[in-house]
Amino acid sequence: MLKNRIVNIVFLLIVISLMITDNFAEVPAWAYIIVLLAYTAIQAYGSIVLSAEFFVDVLSSGKHNSKDVALTFDDGPVPGKTESILDILERYEVRASFFCIGNRVKAHPQIVRRIHEQGHLVANHSYFHGKLFDLQTPGAIASELEDTNAVIFETLGLKPQFFRPPYGVTNPMVAAAIRDGGFKTIGWSLRSFDTVAKDAEKLLTKVKSRVKGGDIVLFHDFSDATISILPDFIEHIQKSGLRIVRVDELLNEKAYA
Repeated sequence: MLKNRIVNIVFLLIVISLMITDNFAEVPAWAYIIVLLAYTAIQAYGSIVLSAEFFVDVLSSGKHNSKDVALTFDDGPVPGKTESILDILERYEVRASFFCIGNRVKAHPQIVRRIHEQGHLVANHSYFHGKLFDLQTPGAIASELEDTNAVIFETLGLKPQFFRPPYGVTNPMVAAAIRDGGFKTIGWSLRSFDTVAKDAEKLLTKVKSRVKGGDIVLFHDFSDATISILPDFIEHIQKSGLRIVRVDELLNEKAYA
């Protein structure tokens, strides 16, 4: 698996080789351009594909022979939406994991307390979830993670160790903040794309056809489509002989410090 440091070293050696060669035989400009474009493409891929683990280690699934599946919900708590999800989970007596945005925890602590009281996991998903989250300095990103943990601790008395980057984007700044905070990065193996789903039935068909043991499924609190299909999806998983568990149980990792 490619890692950022290795790629940097390899491309540096390539550029040095081209420069040395240029002293003996002219190297065309397009050769440098190709190297630059290839380097940029690899960096972009590593940034947007969380499971590539390009900048930081990521836990994206359980064991392939597992009979367990973890449902995860990002971007909450969202009043009127998160409670609906909790009602469904309670009805089917299953436990899930919620990656919460810090300022929403601050605004709606009662929902977060209910998440915890029903036996679900609460994890860190940044404080603001801004569109430019990953372009901040490592210090600013670290502050968001710390502030989110602080408000969760204020609400529940628990300090999450799990973090999921907004949009699943990483880079050296995000990686530095994760390492400094001692977080474990949690990804997914089945992305529902419920944020753009316009047809709930098509969404249900897609996730039902793809889910398998060991999967970490990514949903969002605010998605009406997710709320609509969740009962049928849970029933499908259970009828398939699989078990729904919290992501810490699936990964056998400690969720709180």
